[in-house]
Amino acid sequence: MAPPAARLARVSRAVSFSACHRLHSKSLSDEENLKLFGKCNNPNGHGHNYRGKELYTFSGMVINLTDLKEYMQEAILEPLDHKNLDKDVPYFAEVVSTTENIAVFIWENLKKLLPMGTLYKVKVYETDQNTVVYKGEETISEK
Repeated sequence: MAPPAARLARVSRAVSFSACHRLHSKSLSDEENLKLFGKCNNPNGHGHNYRGKELYTFSGMVINLTDLKEYMQEAILEPLDHKNLDKDVPYFAEVVSTTENIAVFIWENLKKLLPMGTLYKVKVYETDQNTVVYKGEETISEK
């Protein structure tokens, strides 16, 4: 009789954080930024109540949820919650604080804390209608 196949489990945990930002690229003129980002380019910024969900892949033992909560606190809530992303988070000094880039930021922070190969994807809800999913290995090749 063959041994049972290894089972794969995915564990997810969601967190919420509030932050404000302004979509603005330093490489574009004010007119180009306004055209590209519209009302999200407001010089005074605007805020969101983000919800993030991370999925972790494990074969065998599933991660201790207390540890996962602590990792998410360090990687997401401490640097982002109740912050002006553009002014308070050094990463966004040169990177436009789009939800796509927020997902990348969260991925990179979590990847440093979790065991190698366990982070599967990061999903960030900017609003009920706008969601970004990021899997770190996916890239766009340039021609």
